Amino acid sequence: MKTVVTGSSNGIGKAIALRFLQAGHDVVGIDVAPCDISDARYTHIIADIWADKLPEINGVNILVNNAGVQNSGKDIDVNLKGTIRVTEKYAFNPDIASVVFVASASASTGSEFAEYAASKGGMVTYMKNVALRLAPQGATANSLSPGGVTTELNRRVMDDPLLWRQIMDETPLKKWASAAEIAEWAYFVAVVNKSMTAQDIIIDNGESARAKFVW
Repeated sequence: MKTVVTGSSNGIGKAIALRFLQAGHDVVGIDVAPCDISDARYTHIIADIWADKLPEINGVNILVNNAGVQNSGKDIDVNLKGTIRVTEKYAFNPDIASVVFVASASASTGSEFAEYAASKGGMVTYMKNVALRLAPQGATANSLSPGGVTTELNRRVMDDPLLWRQIMDETPLKKWASAAEIAEWAYFVAVVNKSMTAQDIIIDNGESARAKFVW
């Protein structure tokens, strides 16, 4: 199986690339930064999914759209328009089996930077469009919407005791997911799953379900 993972240099994307390599896939990673994955079945391409010409990759079976930026001033361009560029180029081919989008819980709650939340909300809606177009050939498209994930991107709040306590007060399971856990979700949705499509899965340790009832 040939799997393409965008944003594969670190964090969730790197964990996803490693998970698919572990399962025996040939993985092509696309990122603006270099990657230190050392595996004969891994190919790394340095490219900006929004600004650069996308490389030719034939026979893509699985596409994982993970690349993204946060509060950058170009969140819509990269997270939404860049993801659309990648998907339109690689997903619509006779060999495709699954497309997975890494969105965000903020796509449903709106509780993050405005442009970031909007970009991820747009991604979820676009995912449903892709799912409908791929369904006639038996391929699936779904999105994962993580809440907090223990990556370097979130180090600012993870290392601040006051901010971390505030976050945990709003998180029923009192923890965040690891990048490896999100990678397992991506593998399940892309490979194990055969019957779910056009769905967004929120993985936020219960944060979006939080409701304070006062009587």
